Amino acid sequence: MKQARRPSETRQAELVEAALGIIARRGVSALTTRSLADAVGLTTGAIFRHFTSLDALLGAVVARVEVVLDGTYPPAGLPPLERLQRFVEARSAAVGAERGILRLMLSEQFHLALPAAEATRLVRAVARTQAFIGAALREGQADGSLRSDVGADALVPVVLGTLQTVARSAQGALRVGAPAETVSALFTLLRAPSALSVVPPKHPKKRSRP
Repeated sequence: MKQARRPSETRQAELVEAALGIIARRGVSALTTRSLADAVGLTTGAIFRHFTSLDALLGAVVARVEVVLDGTYPPAGLPPLERLQRFVEARSAAVGAERGILRLMLSEQFHLALPAAEATRLVRAVARTQAFIGAALREGQADGSLRSDVGADALVPVVLGTLQTVARSAQGALRVGAPAETVSALFTLLRAPSALSVVPPKHPKKRSRP
């Protein structure tokens, strides 16, 4: 008996996941219709029954990236410190589970390998991330929950670098200790220092006269 054909939406999702797998292992420049067909056991012609072109497939890959990234933003009404903590944990976990997304976002090739419109979408996704982190840092500095001796703009790359490190650690690409400890160290660095307790000076004891 012939295998029943899978619905096109199901096959499209499988092709997108396979494309991200190729990007994860070999980089975005290695993603071709031939490499994708080999990965999923289809002919190149069969791929075009589900996507009209390679550019259409790449558009679906970028759409998948956007869905994953957008799902990591916490509710806007949370206090800035909690909002930032939740974001760092959610984003590092989500990207750590999708190795292709991290490699695509960090790749210097995506501007060349992706259609211009899709490359622009990724650039905007990065810009949204930076804007979110910057806004949370500035609000936290304003309410006193985050340190204000270093400007928010200078701290944004620190948060982004930690995100990347934790995500790569989750993928086994780096051995830098437990991800939770790395995140904890980040927020130890970001929190406003506690007020020092004032200890009254000790007065020397008066010697009793003989």
